[in-house]
Amino acid sequence: MASILRVNTLTDASSNNSVPMATVAEGTAKTWLRMNGDNTPAINDSFNITSITDQATGNYRVTIATDMGNANYCAVTGAGGASSNNTLMNCATPGDALGAGTIDLDLQYAHQTANDPEIISLSIFGDLA
Repeated sequence: MASILRVNTLTDASSNNSVPMATVAEGTAKTWLRMNGDNTPAINDSFNITSITDQATGNYRVTIATDMGNANYCAVTGAGGASSNNTLMNCATPGDALGAGTIDLDLQYAHQTANDPEIISLSIFGDLA
């Protein structure tokens, strides 16, 4: 049988540090991903991610398990690794690539050459459907 805990504020044992539940619900990542994009792309670890699809060099589609409420979420990305020689990477999410259930990532070196980096990270903040 499921239980519900209803509180307005979470606080530590000494009541010195507290946080409103709205901050917890609205301020946490709704999905995150750590993947390997080099050679055969693979998910290293994730939360609320169903799959990744290698669409082309430096281009991946990430499928979200529980959809976002809309495409107006905040996606925070990063990429790099030894094979990219720690060169600045651009990790873009083109405007038409944001969907409630998927997000496309385009990765390239700073000089705009598509690349499959070793490490790709993604966090998404927003409302779930």
